[in-house]
Amino acid sequence: MSSFAIALRVSNQFGVLTRVSGMFSRRGFNIDSLTVSNTEDPRVSRMTLVCQGDETVKKQIIKQLSKIHDVLEIQEMTPDICVSRELLLIKVAINGNTRQEIMDAASVFRGKIIDYSPHSFCIEMTGETNKVDAYVELMKPFGIMEMCRTGIVALERGENCLKNYAYHTGEEIA
Repeated sequence: MSSFAIALRVSNQFGVLTRVSGMFSRRGFNIDSLTVSNTEDPRVSRMTLVCQGDETVKKQIIKQLSKIHDVLEIQEMTPDICVSRELLLIKVAINGNTRQEIMDAASVFRGKIIDYSPHSFCIEMTGETNKVDAYVELMKPFGIMEMCRTGIVALERGENCLKNYAYHTGEEIA
């Protein structure tokens, strides 16, 4: 099984997230990560879903999502057509022997120490999922106290945009 990302433009209305996540629950699909945010148009939100499955599962998920009235547009976000990033906040235990090594690792991975205490660093990092995964693995021996990740956000490369046809024509979005 492989991982795949799907971007959606959806109506920015109450209950849309419930309808989308409910479809996954009813069909027995799992969501590995989900990000939702406002867009340049206040009537529209953007979702990025990451799921696991083969080509059949991917097609079934896209087919079921397209049946939801509030889903305005769907696009698979393949690595060759998009840029993607994930945000990691990680709190790592430090001591006099590990402080410099953790600072150096943060620097190599282009992370920023955003909180410093006598016994821990909180580090912020953005990057592709494999970079974030590698940094988490590197920090495990030092003692990860706490961490949270956003899941990926992705945009298509170049001038192409994920925009609903009605947005361009000025028609009302339901």
